[in-house]
Amino acid sequence: MEARAVAKYRRISPQKARLVADVIRSKPADEALEMLSVMPRKGARIIKKVLESALANADYNTNIDVDSLYVKTITVDQGPQLKRWRPRAMGRAYGIRHKLSHITIVLDEY
Repeated sequence: MEARAVAKYRRISPQKARLVADVIRSKPADEALEMLSVMPRKGARIIKKVLESALANADYNTNIDVDSLYVKTITVDQGPQLKRWRPRAMGRAYGIRHKLSHITIVLDEY
């Protein structure tokens, strides 16, 4: 039986979050949590929080043994962009795009 968790509109580039997501894909959930807690990236903190939420959902919603879960799928999709302006020399303005991500984690039993 599956358990899932979704984090939407997180303020991190999807490209940077996918680097972290690729590391924990198809790993046991407890091993993935350990890896994320020592990884020195911003995406690791965000994905760790989503993984903890998926584990809590599995424990609460269904009768799944939490020790036998693994990361079945993890997807990082691009959300909307926040468009901002930065003033530059001689009255010009350059655009800045802040990218947002939607992170989905699905856990399943072995």
